[in-house]
Formats: sequence, structure tokens, C-alpha cells
Amino acid sequence: MASADERYKNLEIWKLAHSLVLDVYNVTQTFPKSEEFGLTSQIRRAAVSVPANIVEGYSRRGDKELARFVDIALGSLAEARYLLSLSKDLGYLTEVQLSALDERARELGRKSWRFYEKVRQPRQTQKARKRTH
Repeated sequence: MASADERYKNLEIWKLAHSLVLDVYNVTQTFPKSEEFGLTSQIRRAAVSVPANIVEGYSRRGDKELARFVDIALGSLAEARYLLSLSKDLGYLTEVQLSALDERARELGRKSWRFYEKVRQPRQTQKARKRTH
């Protein structure tokens, strides 16, 4: 069981983001050595930024701060998706590899967006909506 300061590990979006990072690290191991400090590093940083921002937001006080960090995570996810697509165009990833990574990233994006929408709403609006359903 996660401790109080590790509750983010129970979030589905964090689990998906963490899994995507592991996959990105795995596929970028085969990138050319000449890209080590270029594209490889940039893709990894963008991918790591997604779960890292979720963790940081989750550690803040209140949903407004959490929403802000999830928004940043969504931006990093978009950057990672572009860089993965570029990697395929440069011949560093196969179509199959890109397709699998992009499907995971799209799922993460959809779920993160829904989470963002939920936490960015004021608590009173959420409570009122629950009472009407």
C-alpha cells in the first residue's frame, strides 16, 4: 500500500504515464549514439515530465494546483508524441513501435484530459452535479 505521500501511485494516469516512460526508455536504447544528447535525451525528458508533473501536482495543496500540473503534463505528452513521430520519420522507430507507443499516449491523453476537467472544476460545482444525478 502506498504511503500518504505516494498516493499518486494509485492514480491510473500516473500508472499509464510511468509505463510509457519505461517503454520510451526501452525503444530509445536503439537510437544512434549520435542522438544520445539530442533526440534521445529530449524524448526521454518529455516522457519523464508527464508522470513527474502528475506527482508534483498531486503533492500540492488543492485541486487548482493539481489541475495546473496535469495541464503541464498534457503539454509534455504532446511534445513526446511529436518527438516519437519524428523518430519514426528519421528511421529510428518502426511503424509498429510508433503505433504501439502512440496508442498508449493517446489513451493517457484522453484519461489525463478527463482527470484535468474533473479537478479544475470548483468543488461546489462538483458537489452540485453529484446532487443532480
